[in-house]
Amino acid sequence: MTDLKVFAPTKPAKLVPHPLYDNFGEKITKEAARKRLAIDNNQKVLLFFGFIRKYKGLDLLLDAMKILKDSNLPIANCKLLIAGEFYEDRKQYDEQIEKSGIKNNLILHTDFIADSEVKYFLCAADVVVQPYRNATQSGVTPLAYHFEKPMIVTNVGGLPALVPDNKVGLIAEPNAQSIADKIIEYFTKGENYFLPHLIQEKKKFSWAKMTESITQIAQL
Repeated sequence: MTDLKVFAPTKPAKLVPHPLYDNFGEKITKEAARKRLAIDNNQKVLLFFGFIRKYKGLDLLLDAMKILKDSNLPIANCKLLIAGEFYEDRKQYDEQIEKSGIKNNLILHTDFIADSEVKYFLCAADVVVQPYRNATQSGVTPLAYHFEKPMIVTNVGGLPALVPDNKVGLIAEPNAQSIADKIIEYFTKGENYFLPHLIQEKKKFSWAKMTESITQIAQL
């Protein structure tokens, strides 16, 4: 808004969140999605989704998985579903996985994922984790909203602004211990704790809201 006022200080303006992506199909049941991906219905599943680049912090999440695996908590047996292509040398990640002994806690889908397949990965998850080291925003956030999946995001860039803490999800610091702690907190509270808040917040990102705002501006 501030930048806009520099160019058009007298024109009416309104800040409206960009509507959600709706070109990846409708939400399906968790059971149907897991059947497609051959994931047990009783399994706790975290999702890391999208291109794998250094700034996205997958290595931090892998270290968090090691912390969870070594704990004496039921969450020690959770699975991390990694869905996305490597956009850098994967060798460092393979070595980290081998050294950490977490291979059996991972479900890897690191080939190209067609748009028609996206819904299966989002809908199969209990929670979406965005362990970024730095970010402005992320296209994964609106995807999670569209498929009504709570999120754990790191406190960097604009990520926390779209994920109200302890409502739509949880905010972690960009380090493995904090991410592990928030994963434990998430499953302690349970998905149903977050869903009502998420569904309410999701209404802010509707195309109807955008249309309404454009109409209001046009009438000023």
